[in-house]
Amino acid sequence: MSTITSRSRLLASVFGLALAFGATLAHAETPPNVLVVAQSIDDAVSFDPAEGFELTTVQSFNNLYQRLVQSNREDGTKIEPALAASWEPGSDGKSLTFALADAKFSSGNPVRPEDVVFSLTRAVKLNKSPAFILNELGWTADNVDGAVTKVDDKHVRLTWSADVGAGFALSLLTAPIASIVDEQTVAAEAKDNDFGNAWLKTNSAGSGAFTIATYTPHEALVLQANANSADKPKLESVIIRNVPDVSSRRLLVEQGDADIARGLAADQIDALKDKSGIKVLSVPSARSDYILINSKANETLGKPAFWEAARYLVDYNGIAKDLLRGQSNVHQAFLPVGFPGAVTDTPFKLDVEKAKKILADAGIKTPFKVEFIVFNDQPFLSIAQSLQSTFAKAGIELDIQPGVASDIYARGRSGKFEMTLRYWIPDYFDPHSNASAFAINRDNSTNTAAKYAGWVIPELTDETLAAVKEQDPAKRVALYQDLQKKIQASSPFVFMLQGNDQVVLSDKVKNYAQGLNADQVYYDKVEK
Repeated sequence: MSTITSRSRLLASVFGLALAFGATLAHAETPPNVLVVAQSIDDAVSFDPAEGFELTTVQSFNNLYQRLVQSNREDGTKIEPALAASWEPGSDGKSLTFALADAKFSSGNPVRPEDVVFSLTRAVKLNKSPAFILNELGWTADNVDGAVTKVDDKHVRLTWSADVGAGFALSLLTAPIASIVDEQTVAAEAKDNDFGNAWLKTNSAGSGAFTIATYTPHEALVLQANANSADKPKLESVIIRNVPDVSSRRLLVEQGDADIARGLAADQIDALKDKSGIKVLSVPSARSDYILINSKANETLGKPAFWEAARYLVDYNGIAKDLLRGQSNVHQAFLPVGFPGAVTDTPFKLDVEKAKKILADAGIKTPFKVEFIVFNDQPFLSIAQSLQSTFAKAGIELDIQPGVASDIYARGRSGKFEMTLRYWIPDYFDPHSNASAFAINRDNSTNTAAKYAGWVIPELTDETLAAVKEQDPAKRVALYQDLQKKIQASSPFVFMLQGNDQVVLSDKVKNYAQGLNADQVYYDKVEK
């Protein structure tokens, strides 16, 4: 107990020191056993893996939790053991039995089949934003108890009713929502039948390399090394500081007050590329940037003609090449490059006159104003300003309303918006990860991007469900390509860009790893 107390005091001291850096911007070398990261964390809603669905929280989960299986760090399409030492598909094609490896949670409790059962069933029953991922197996609050069961003290069995194979089920189990939490710790914190959700919003109970020591919303997240981790991290702690101003992020990493800075603007990246003591990492990302139109907000926004016109009011090349300068590439389909079946053609370009004609032919009178809510952060504000300029040429005034990311997310999920600029990150390495978000919405019963757009699409939903069932790889790819083409042609989504993350690091930082998908951020091997 005394060791934990002294460690907490050390972290509290470092936490206070980090905040002091932000207040004074005074030069102060970061401690050798502490990694300080400067970025925006205003999007964080919950650090419960059954709920967290934002960039900050998703980036934390691989450091706090483990799943039964995981994506390979270098090649996300390869699935490898994590908490499961091995697994065996059932002869019925709709079950998997996992043998658990020896592991401990940060509390010291051993990882048991009961923890797997608790974690997966609670995620389904809570039915938060990412629950639709596990719903793909046919799991619901009513049937999940019978679908996830303990076999013995080292084995757990998963069954499903959906017409999908074991390979797809394994892909789903690599998603953050499938993280395994410590039942004994979490259940003790449960209130009002919330399965410990309120407590896990700001705490952790995993078996990953780190545990949450301190979280102060809109200020900082402090991760502490998990002494019970099988692979102990090289660092004592990681401090992820909320620095909303990108100029301050640049200054912090330039002066040595931060070891890593994320989300810098293109001109700041250019200024740092040749800076002594600094290195810029360029990491391909599966992030898709798109415009989300609320088709139920008013009659005009519900017209396919407006969606079509919007596609010709985006300066795709100008944003990618001139504005973002290497931070994104033009991409106009919902599957990112790097995923099987990604459509890479770019049929749309800025054409104001064509957009005007589409609007006029549909009887849409201009000028008119559209409320445009965006994250109060880069590059979203710069992209929004570019869109505001080009849409105005067709008589559409985009009323940019910046807001804290967590608030923008909440408005988007509740349908309280007209138009917004969003990004989408796959939850697992399979084409269905994105297809299930953009091409499924039979009756507004599942939390998908299509639902947020108010776009009910029973026929496309059937086609998407047929694609995930297809066992022939070539036919399956063709089905997803067809879905992309249809949504590319007409939908309340305007896909614009695929990200390329530029991360600025002190040259003292060694072994930082980041993969194609957003959750593939790893601090366990980092050393200074």
